[in-house]
Amino acid sequence: MSDEDRSARPKRAGPLQVAKAVFWSFFGVRKSKHHDEDAVTLTPTQVIVAGIIGAGLLVFCLIMLVRVVTR
Repeated sequence: MSDEDRSARPKRAGPLQVAKAVFWSFFGVRKSKHHDEDAVTLTPTQVIVAGIIGAGLLVFCLIMLVRVVTR
């Protein structure tokens, strides 16, 4: 594979970038510049796994918050 082929392919997103993208999606605010970058670097599998983990963490935090408030 030549250097041109490697530079033409977009880099895969790292775990931190995936987590940030999912967090901002849950929050509902996203700049179009970042959205465009994420559309190129994120894979559907990364987004699905991060979304499931994020949803689990959100539910866990809400349950803990309710337990603390109701004591």
